[in-house]
Amino acid sequence: MEETMFRRLKAAQARLKEIDEELMDENVTRDINRFRTISKERATLEPQVEKFNEYLTTVDNKEQAFEMSKDSDPEIAEMGKEEHKALLQKEERLIEELRVLLIPKDPNDDKNIIVEIKGAVGGDEANIFAGDLFRMYTYYAETNGWKLEILDAQPSEAGGYSNISFKIKGEGVYSKLKFESGSHRVQRVPKTEANGRIHTSTATVLVMPEAEEIDIQINPSDLQIDTYHSQGAGGQNVNKTESAVRITHLPTGTVVACQTAKSQIQNKELAMQMLRTKLYTDAITKQEEERGSERKLKVGTGERSEKIRTYNYPQNRVTDHRIGFTIQKLDRVMEGELEDIIEALIHYDQEMKMAAESNNENK
Repeated sequence: MEETMFRRLKAAQARLKEIDEELMDENVTRDINRFRTISKERATLEPQVEKFNEYLTTVDNKEQAFEMSKDSDPEIAEMGKEEHKALLQKEERLIEELRVLLIPKDPNDDKNIIVEIKGAVGGDEANIFAGDLFRMYTYYAETNGWKLEILDAQPSEAGGYSNISFKIKGEGVYSKLKFESGSHRVQRVPKTEANGRIHTSTATVLVMPEAEEIDIQINPSDLQIDTYHSQGAGGQNVNKTESAVRITHLPTGTVVACQTAKSQIQNKELAMQMLRTKLYTDAITKQEEERGSERKLKVGTGERSEKIRTYNYPQNRVTDHRIGFTIQKLDRVMEGELEDIIEALIHYDQEMKMAAESNNENK
């Protein structure tokens, strides 16, 4: 193991001990914000330290096995050689696992998400595709045991949605779906195409980590709040009461709307969640641009104009253009089997981060 990596892990070991001592202090447990901050830090450090302790034990056992391999008894020496070989392989594996654990963690990885999907280029077919993507993410959420809640929806007469916003709650949601932002392209023969020609349409996806009140403060005087009748996704109260809510953040011009809850109060609360999330996402993007957009070298910008993925129906093929990853099972992907694509994106992101870490250490 490199000396720099060893020092970082020893520092993590010492810091975890300090945190555990802090958590025994009543003054810390009474301070909710402080308690939350160091608890999150502990959650990051604990797996690093546990794996490091396993590594140290393995190194110690490996050295003992090496000594055994020099024993005068041939049988004991052979056992020592075999044990040494196995422990050497384990040591190498643990070092690679520790490299991944030492990658700076995205502070938003454990957050819930709010997703917006819009039909873009292609008219009705784009809206239908937006609906297909929504169904795909719905199935994927169900597979992971996550909860999905529609916040706002504008159904298209031809099917699908011109715009749909929804929230997904669960463990590690953002860490899995944060790379889905961008323009998704579909190539297929629309049902309305009489001559069997393949059309290309696009839908845009925006994935945002849900912001809490502690993440971003909003001045009530900066808000314009309008109410209106629900138009298709609000249950029995559709078109009967002004339960739908639209909120405009005047300083930025950001507009959010929610019409799916039964009451105006509930819709306002959900709309405020959406607004906080949008403003938080904008603030994160601005910070990253000021830092040189480090995140952009990972798997793309996540901007809506960027075509990140193509879904080719005639060839049953899905291609993620950012990492050159292709899989020949589009039918299963559209049923929510996204894990292969998501794991490939995460792995690529980890490789880029480790390369950046290595470059920084060598400077």
